[in-house]
Amino acid sequence: MVKAVVVGAAVVACAAVGVAVVLERRRRKRDADLLGSAEAERRRRAAAVIEEVESSLATPTALLRSIADAMVAEMERGLRGDIHAQLKMLISYVDSLPTGDEHGLFYALDLGGTNFRVLRVQLGGKEKRVVKQQYEEVSIPPHLMVGTSMELFDFIAAALAKFVGTEGEDFQLPEGRQRELGFTFSFPVNQTSISSGTLIKWTKGFSINGTVGEDVVSELSRAMERQGLDMKATALVNDTVGTLAGGRYMDTDVVAAVILGTGTNAAYVEHANAIPKWTGLLPKSGKMVINTEWGSFKSNKLPLSEYDKAMDFESLNPGEQIYEKMISGMYLGEIVRRILLKLAHEASLFGDVVPPKLELPFILRTPDMSAMHHDSSHDLKTLGAKLKDIVGVADTSLEVRYITRHICDLVAERAARLAAAGVYSILKKIGRDKVPSGGGKMPRTVVALDGGLYEHYKKFSSCVEATLTDLLGEEASSSVVAKLANDGSGIGAALLAASHSQYQYGASD
Repeated sequence: MVKAVVVGAAVVACAAVGVAVVLERRRRKRDADLLGSAEAERRRRAAAVIEEVESSLATPTALLRSIADAMVAEMERGLRGDIHAQLKMLISYVDSLPTGDEHGLFYALDLGGTNFRVLRVQLGGKEKRVVKQQYEEVSIPPHLMVGTSMELFDFIAAALAKFVGTEGEDFQLPEGRQRELGFTFSFPVNQTSISSGTLIKWTKGFSINGTVGEDVVSELSRAMERQGLDMKATALVNDTVGTLAGGRYMDTDVVAAVILGTGTNAAYVEHANAIPKWTGLLPKSGKMVINTEWGSFKSNKLPLSEYDKAMDFESLNPGEQIYEKMISGMYLGEIVRRILLKLAHEASLFGDVVPPKLELPFILRTPDMSAMHHDSSHDLKTLGAKLKDIVGVADTSLEVRYITRHICDLVAERAARLAAAGVYSILKKIGRDKVPSGGGKMPRTVVALDGGLYEHYKKFSSCVEATLTDLLGEEASSSVVAKLANDGSGIGAALLAASHSQYQYGASD
């Protein structure tokens, strides 16, 4: 009897264990199903966000053509002097670009940020070209960026005088001549001649009350006089115009220059009789370099996404520089960050908790974006390391890394294709976008490109060139060359000082 009870109890116990095992298996399956369902839902939400991003950033060729047409229309409005034109189409007063015949010693001063550069170049004509060049970079103390005009220009002139003092025997100034300088001044200026222009406003962290409305060349000239420096500023140029001059010196077929860096701009050679707002005598050359200031272009044709609109709304200049905010290095990394943030919030891309650092505006810089985009390793190790350093996520899955790279690709591709549409619009404006209707070959046409974004972000620059080829078509594109003009603006200013020299274009005696 006792034995039966024991056996019965064992059977009941075994049955209980069996039930428990079954229940545990069911629970695990339910949890797995729930987990699988949650993971499937997360992936579905991620796919939905990515699909929306792909759609909102799309730039089909037909759209790019219509954007180029809109830009040409704005260029024509700017050339007419329409006060409502988005593109100011500033007259540079540069009507003669370097030819290669220039001889002599010329200086350049490049002021465009917290550093400035001084440069000298010895030119030897068509045979010797640039015989020798030297430059020096100088940091501007922060207190001078918010001090007085005299303090700032005295500091610059003192550095220039010190640089002149180290000239050396390789640089020869003909006897009886004054040293001449090209002044690259990358702040908004109302230019009034090749060697004069009044400051409209300071940007880039400068805030000096005394200079606004004043002629910046006169400010520099007075400072040089106070330093006892006998030098004449013969050309005041924007950095894009300087790049065009440097590009033309190296290649006589250069017709335009484009900066694709932290910011963006373009300059090109226009027929003087196609500038209705020009009121003076037509220049002897019949040509005039135009500084488009194309970063301010905006159109309802531009594919503005919710990310662009939010970034613009929160910027220091909402509603302004829309084209620049879509294509330049200052902003591309920030657009990627905003898309990743939406994926983190709506699809838990980086886990259940949104990484706090991802909430910080401009934490993701375009050079970091480029490094992630160019990672071609099988496990995207570089990309994973960047996400760890920047976003603070120690361990990301391969899927997350591939999604991140895809977002970089979408943002970079849109920017590059829109930049190419801008280049195409300039070629269209000057009639270099198609083969002549009467037959014959289109003349060789070179666009000089400069800026860190174009130079260092290879997938971006390759896409710019491929898109330009697509827009031009096979026949016309065979005559168009996109050429890197590395650091063309510095030497370009010195070359413009030479081509506008008081001594008959710097020709030797």
